[in-house]
Amino acid sequence: MVLTELWFWGVVFLVAALMEVWAMLLHGCFWHRILWWGHASHHRPRHGPFELNDIFSVGHAAIAIALIVYGLEAGPGMANQMMVAIGFGMTGFGVCYFVVHDGYIHGRLPVGFLHRFAYMRRIRSAHVYHHSFDHVGPYGLFLGPWELARQKRLRRRVRRSGPMSASVR
Repeated sequence: MVLTELWFWGVVFLVAALMEVWAMLLHGCFWHRILWWGHASHHRPRHGPFELNDIFSVGHAAIAIALIVYGLEAGPGMANQMMVAIGFGMTGFGVCYFVVHDGYIHGRLPVGFLHRFAYMRRIRSAHVYHHSFDHVGPYGLFLGPWELARQKRLRRRVRRSGPMSASVR
């Protein structure tokens, strides 16, 4: 494999991994606040195969497609390769997110075999906890179990140290 190919796929992997952090930030800071008008449909019973919240995924897909198409059409060059790599990274994350979140957790795809994996069950459990309350984390999907465990540790620490010391920190 040529060094530029390794660089390209390294960027793809890095972007795909960082998309979880980006998704967590968007979900907690925007979807559950100023974009609640559209995201609320995801926290209510769905009527039909689609929900208003799906427009956010379509928006991210359009960005990824635009990056890939522009990067390929613009010709050779490092910046164009990076656009293609970022687009593929976003797409890879989107496919994984769709399969696990929409397919496994919300039952929109026949991927029940994922239940065999302990971490998938932990992801589902964290997401079910998130859906129990409209504006409570975890906001990440793949890092949801980690985020939930972190929240529990912080709550235990606050209970042990008392309310005064928690407000000082």
